[in-house]
Amino acid sequence: MNEQIETHIRIDAPIDAVWAVLSDFQAYPTWSPTIAEFFGTPKVGQRTKVLLTQPGGTSITMNPIFLKIDANRELRWKGRLLLNGIFDGEHYFRLESLSNGQTELIQGEKFSGLLVPFMKKMIHGNTKLGFEAFNRAIKERVESSL
Repeated sequence: MNEQIETHIRIDAPIDAVWAVLSDFQAYPTWSPTIAEFFGTPKVGQRTKVLLTQPGGTSITMNPIFLKIDANRELRWKGRLLLNGIFDGEHYFRLESLSNGQTELIQGEKFSGLLVPFMKKMIHGNTKLGFEAFNRAIKERVESSL
């Protein structure tokens, strides 16, 4: 089974300013409400532990593999619960430069695995709310740093 969520936010800043905040992994504990901490520096093809929190107080430490770190364009990782195929998620942030000097941040996740049918309420509930909270927080962080 598969399920996907995607959120969008426009940030009043150029793409390089948004990327600077998105890729400053060590600063996340100071501003991010949902990606609480990276334990190490993410590198493509390697795993880095990440502490994730959701509205409602649920926290989990994942050890995703980073699939893409493409400056000013995309950050992508894939995590799993226990074993491949149980509950996997491919999380992404994409940045698009807009003609008016703004940047659109697209955050989403593609879920797959046996548990997806049982997790739809969480995916479309607290997980999506968490994405939206992160989007608002990064917008505030970027815009206040200009």
